[in-house]
Amino acid sequence: MASPARAALRVTFHPDAQFKPSRGNSKLITTTETFCEFQAEDVTDEMLAEAAKLFSEHYGIWGTAPPDHEFLGTPGRRVRMTASRLRNQCLPIGAQCSYVCVKVDDVLAGNAFACRWNYKGRQVCWVTQLVVHHEFRERRLATGLLAKLRRVEDEIFGIMSSHPAACMALSKACADFALPNIPLDFAQVHATTVIASSPIAYVQDAKLRGSLFSEGSSNGLVSGVDSGFFVDHEEPLAALAWLRERGQWQLGDLPDGHEFLLVFDSARRRRWRSSGRVAVGSPS
Repeated sequence: MASPARAALRVTFHPDAQFKPSRGNSKLITTTETFCEFQAEDVTDEMLAEAAKLFSEHYGIWGTAPPDHEFLGTPGRRVRMTASRLRNQCLPIGAQCSYVCVKVDDVLAGNAFACRWNYKGRQVCWVTQLVVHHEFRERRLATGLLAKLRRVEDEIFGIMSSHPAACMALSKACADFALPNIPLDFAQVHATTVIASSPIAYVQDAKLRGSLFSEGSSNGLVSGVDSGFFVDHEEPLAALAWLRERGQWQLGDLPDGHEFLLVFDSARRRRWRSSGRVAVGSPS
């Protein structure tokens, strides 16, 4: 377990005031958001049990898989997680991983796991899990969590997620220019080898899908993976429709059993900014 002194060094406080209606009146409620970051060796079993509970209650529900697909969930039931599986998947032994969480008035409101590895002499920061409590969404907590994960030496960022909001949060927190203006040419050239070099098993085994990687793709997906993870897409598709109405999406459609893939080079953005050049987004 991390000592109190070590843990305290990773804590920042962000007071946030919000208005909530109460019987026709607006009532000012002041809340305190506390972000904490821990390295893998400091993450306790108690933290993982709390994180697994958040995942099981707020991540999503199972959808329906094809008849010939090996399926471990029950349609309509919540996707469940255990502390031991969370440690094995997101904090494998020997990997450089970290965990960040945010509490709102002592309630665990969201968390994220990330893993770092070297790719051709450059540091990759990959978000392996991101969950926000339903009652605390649309408060930019996801963006705040990922911003806390970011380090100066991180140059390449990535995430696989069925929820467009997760991709948007990563682009806002770590790219300095959000979707739909992220160049996708880096992913087109390097995604295969970046993923193959990951110490996280499910990332390493991901199967790239979409028109960005295959000209013959016809399912509307631009950049994604076939994860075989048949989670219900009702909520992600609603978010996708909202983003498209505002012209804020470039990763395409979301077929069942797939997840969006966002991989980008933030160092190139810094080089362009220092040289006075302007980044141009790839077409959607």
